[in-house]
Amino acid sequence: MVCIRCQMVVKAELEKLGLDYTQVKIGEVDLAGNIQPEQLEQLKTDLKKAGLVLMDNKKRVLVEKIKSAIIELVHYKEDQIKVNLSDYLSEKLTYDYTYLANLFSEVKGITIEKFYLTHKIERVKELIVYDELNLSEIAYRMHYSSVAHLSNQFKKYTGLTPSHFKKLKNKRRGTLEDV
Repeated sequence: MVCIRCQMVVKAELEKLGLDYTQVKIGEVDLAGNIQPEQLEQLKTDLKKAGLVLMDNKKRVLVEKIKSAIIELVHYKEDQIKVNLSDYLSEKLTYDYTYLANLFSEVKGITIEKFYLTHKIERVKELIVYDELNLSEIAYRMHYSSVAHLSNQFKKYTGLTPSHFKKLKNKRRGTLEDV
């Protein structure tokens, strides 16, 4: 689960099956009780129809937690972190960052840093499209050291300057699930 809509789908499917849960967070569900094998199979089937996959491999679950932590940080938190991304993830997930980075690269085929920067650029695109903040405010909100740094990274990832992107009529943004 990488978005709030996904959480809503999971909650609806759990309720449809009569399964009690204590919480549904991005990337994980805490069930209040046990789940019967037939309920588990039905949940897998129903989630698959909605485009979601139930993860039970511990490594893949941890990778999803890494993704969720980054997505939550970039897209849903107003305040960006005041520490390095590596320290943030290590503290949040209680694993050594080297282990997390190696596992993520092994499973996803890209580095955590590249995943993080890709999401930052998608968030910048979103903020540009909303047209509520100027580039200086966007750079500050997204913790870039300057507008020039933001512009250079934006161009590196998109091939366009932020101002050129802003002028495009059909602004290309990816969904969180596709990034």
